[in-house]
Amino acid sequence: MFLENSSYKPQLIFKSNHFNTIYRTLFHQFEIPYQRNRLETSDGDFLDLDFSYVNSNKIAIIIHGLEGSSNSKYVQSLVQVLNKNNFDTVSINLRGCSGEPNLLLSSYHSGKTDDLNDVVSYLEKNYSYDDYFIIGYSLGGNMTLKYVGENGSEISKKIKMAVGVSVPCDLKGSSESLSKFWNKIYMQNFLMSLKTKALYKLNKFPDSFLNKEKIQKAANFYDFDNLYTAPAHGFKDAIDYWKKCSCKQFIYNIKIPTLLITAFDDPFLSPSCFPIQEAKENALFSLEITKYGGHVGFNDNFLSEKSLWLEHRILNFLQNHA
Repeated sequence: MFLENSSYKPQLIFKSNHFNTIYRTLFHQFEIPYQRNRLETSDGDFLDLDFSYVNSNKIAIIIHGLEGSSNSKYVQSLVQVLNKNNFDTVSINLRGCSGEPNLLLSSYHSGKTDDLNDVVSYLEKNYSYDDYFIIGYSLGGNMTLKYVGENGSEISKKIKMAVGVSVPCDLKGSSESLSKFWNKIYMQNFLMSLKTKALYKLNKFPDSFLNKEKIQKAANFYDFDNLYTAPAHGFKDAIDYWKKCSCKQFIYNIKIPTLLITAFDDPFLSPSCFPIQEAKENALFSLEITKYGGHVGFNDNFLSEKSLWLEHRILNFLQNHA
């Protein structure tokens, strides 16, 4: 279902995609009283899960974007809104993103849905929630849509609906967009963090395939994914990783109400990242493309307590389809 009329109407300055992208990170402040549980994975690693409880019978599973965490402002703002509206939340810190390095040479990536499945199984085994809702941002959104699509009608009956925000539905296209000159500052920030983690892996696993000089010289995601992400997770190369893990190809098989919120002016996305035809062919998949919004931005004014259009749009979707 392609939703052509969005309620998102930002003030003039928020029509700048770059300003909208960075605004929340720089100016919003949230304090969430998380309670952390550690999930030990079957392969000998761990995931740190940050819960925020309001004694609800339903829980939202929230997944951050590349090099984010449960402390990312967009995660915290959603937790705040959902808690106020009677949703418990669990914010997943993907491997190596909780403030403590993960244990294995491998880590996380855009298509690592087995970790999301482990979280769902953990909740089913240890908690008595009736309804689950999955919300993913950017990389976490790709993971969300891939997970829902690849499971299709076999998905857990407790998972009632899903939401993706600013999702790079075509990983190759998104990687090429981020390599553009005007996105250099984003690319460098991502690579700085990713290279630091990769060099830590090299120190911990000195006999691995990792090469210090090549890691340090990586100039974009193609370089980095070829050097680390692909070989560490069983892919032939970056192109193979992107092809197999892009969520766009799984949308046709989504069998629960699912919403993708994205913006035409998102500097991280290529035209191939907007699954318009897929939305037209699947009534359970709703696609809302705003004219403005940036990447995981969607701020509409300077009043931080009221500039939460995105969070309330997600809440509205969950409540209307519950």
